[in-house]
Amino acid sequence: MILKKKKGFTLIELMIVIVILGLLAGLVIPKLVGRGEEAKVEIARMQMKEIETALELYKLDNGFYPTTEQGLEALVEKPTSEPEPPKWREGGYMKKVPLDPWGRPYIYICPGEHNTDSYDLFSYGADGKEGGEGVNADITNW
Repeated sequence: MILKKKKGFTLIELMIVIVILGLLAGLVIPKLVGRGEEAKVEIARMQMKEIETALELYKLDNGFYPTTEQGLEALVEKPTSEPEPPKWREGGYMKKVPLDPWGRPYIYICPGEHNTDSYDLFSYGADGKEGGEGVNADITNW
């Protein structure tokens, strides 16, 4: 009678593979997470460019930017407070004003403190606080 050996992995082999996979995950996952936040910064910059384009069209049509009080919603719905836009584009300048990639509204100030002849537009970045460095830095139009 011939005995057949069962083929398979030993417990030690499985443990070595698990340790190696754990080490690889420990090296790769932090890099992927960091890139996700960097990508959000770039998305915020692109969204701000879209908002800036809509604001320029608003000014081109009406001769002025929306006030701070009217805010960015003036790009979606015609403002009813003064100064009312005389040639507001039917359908608006944007379908909706996007939130920044961290789920917070962009901050719009007109006239701006940094851009006194136009407006300031910014996001407080990943941490939602003024200032910061890296992905936590403010994303601004100045």
